[in-house]
Amino acid sequence: MRVLILGGDGYLGWPTAMRFAAHGHEVVVVDNYLRRDLAKATASEALLTTPKLPERVKIFEQQSGKAIKVIIADCTDAMALNNIFTTAFNGAAPETVIHYAEQPSGPYSMRGFTEAQTTFNNNLQSTFNLIWAVIQHAPDCHIIKLGTMGEYGTPNIDIEEGWINIEHKGRQDKFLFPRQAGTLYHTTKVLDTDLLWFYVRTYGLRVTDLMQGPVYGLITDESSNDDRLLPNFHYDDIFGTVLNRFLVQAVAGIPLTVYGSGGQTRGYLNIKDTLQCVALAATQPAPHSSLRVLNQFTEQFSVNQLAEKISRVGKQLGLKVSIQTIPNPRKELETHYYNAAHQGLIEMGLVPNLLTDATVAGMLTIIEKHKALIDTSKIMPRVTWR
Repeated sequence: MRVLILGGDGYLGWPTAMRFAAHGHEVVVVDNYLRRDLAKATASEALLTTPKLPERVKIFEQQSGKAIKVIIADCTDAMALNNIFTTAFNGAAPETVIHYAEQPSGPYSMRGFTEAQTTFNNNLQSTFNLIWAVIQHAPDCHIIKLGTMGEYGTPNIDIEEGWINIEHKGRQDKFLFPRQAGTLYHTTKVLDTDLLWFYVRTYGLRVTDLMQGPVYGLITDESSNDDRLLPNFHYDDIFGTVLNRFLVQAVAGIPLTVYGSGGQTRGYLNIKDTLQCVALAATQPAPHSSLRVLNQFTEQFSVNQLAEKISRVGKQLGLKVSIQTIPNPRKELETHYYNAAHQGLIEMGLVPNLLTDATVAGMLTIIEKHKALIDTSKIMPRVTWR
């Protein structure tokens, strides 16, 4: 396929580009380095300094023999994105576009007005521009948009996969599952879904919305032999996910910081499974006039369960790991019901890589190799919702 990846420099975008190229697809990646710039501006740089896209692509091609085309551009620039759709594949239209080109951090979006404005403008404008580029230049193109399980919030009912049947006063209908996000970032993802659903109904677009849980991990099949091909692994309080942060804290000898009571429960998945899920969505595309929603995670854990698992495995490896409860800087339920359906991707062929003790030990061992690069000033919470 001709695969266009927006946000191809990110934690997920770059591994996705390598995976599709390695499997013989024609891949073009687009990025403007927004996440790198925001991480630098907030002193939240990744654990490893990764090469920028042109150099990454050159290293990957030398090792794999597979080419990836790079375009440095801003997806909030409609003219630039339209030009990419008409020229990136030598006049042919992309067949699949994978949309990662969004500011991805809840904490960043809650820092203040400027950060909220950046998040809102970037995320909504890039999605809107993508929709219109598809309408105008590639109406058969399948859009795969990375959503988030955070769109749903923590309702006191089971979370379905995107849709719910409602009976009201003797009548029935099917609606998008009610969503109540906990940050502005997650709210922009809700608005993404609403935008896409409107244009699916109006123009017959074909869209898969992947409601992804927090991702963990460093290694993919394509990056296992060269650290320069690793993803941008963040462990800080702004851009790092809780599990990645705990792993680094364990190696650094810093207590694992549990926010509040630690009962916050979410669905998690390995970065290898993100790549599986996106590939499954691309090779089994949604039909026209369809918004297919898939809940993308493999296991549910509370923060306490994650901390206990990493503490136990870390101690088995000889690390001095402790757990510390700190006041919660976020406005969220710390104890709640959480039961989310996630059968769609399993039925499509997903074979999960679960968070076993061996998986945790492997990640800790890799981080230990780079222990000297850990900056402990990035770990404690620097953003509050209150």
